[in-house]
Amino acid sequence: MTKINIAIDGYSSTGKSTVARRLAKELGYLYVDTGAMYRAVALFALRNNLLDEEGELDGPALVDALPQISLRFVPSDKPGVFEIALNGESVEQHIRNLEVSSIVSPVAAIGEVRELLVRQQQQMGVEKGVVMDGRDIGTVVFPDAELKIFMTASAEKRTRRRLEELQGKGQEVTYEEVYNNIVERDRIDSSRAVGPLRKAEDALAYDNDNLTLEEQYQLIYQEVLRRTEVEVK
Repeated sequence: MTKINIAIDGYSSTGKSTVARRLAKELGYLYVDTGAMYRAVALFALRNNLLDEEGELDGPALVDALPQISLRFVPSDKPGVFEIALNGESVEQHIRNLEVSSIVSPVAAIGEVRELLVRQQQQMGVEKGVVMDGRDIGTVVFPDAELKIFMTASAEKRTRRRLEELQGKGQEVTYEEVYNNIVERDRIDSSRAVGPLRKAEDALAYDNDNLTLEEQYQLIYQEVLRRTEVEVK
């Protein structure tokens, strides 16, 4: 089977990570959750009080602190699954809450942060065989990826999905809080000057408002088989 790089972009809570992780496992590829990288930087900012008096992210302070941040993916207790480590500590269980979500888009909008992480991400794909999901994978990180996917869904459906996920983890959040966070992240991600969220011209678009994640996965997997020169059954 020919090895390729697969870039999956799209809005928050569209199931990008779920599809990407499953594809990587099925193909024996490396899965890279770039959102986890930006969330880990956001967690660093929170832990180090890099916020101004209004509780907003202090961008210049974070840029100054970037040399103190080390990110890498480490094996989890699940076979074949890797987690993001911040300065040697696996922080997967600390980066999925609404507090981190509230500043991750401002973190990702900082040019110096994106430049640092994009370099690391591009290095991971040099030898092919990578499934990477995020906001600018097909447009910036892997513009030459052999397969580009763009996933979207209504804000309402994404809110319901995210709310169920957070409540399943025991977090007390409301529909309105999650909806407002998703809408604001969409605005920041789509309008930032560096690496904005947009569909690559040659990306295949999937709107999963009317698709289950299983239906969406099967459509994408069949496309992967075509791109890797495997006969589609």
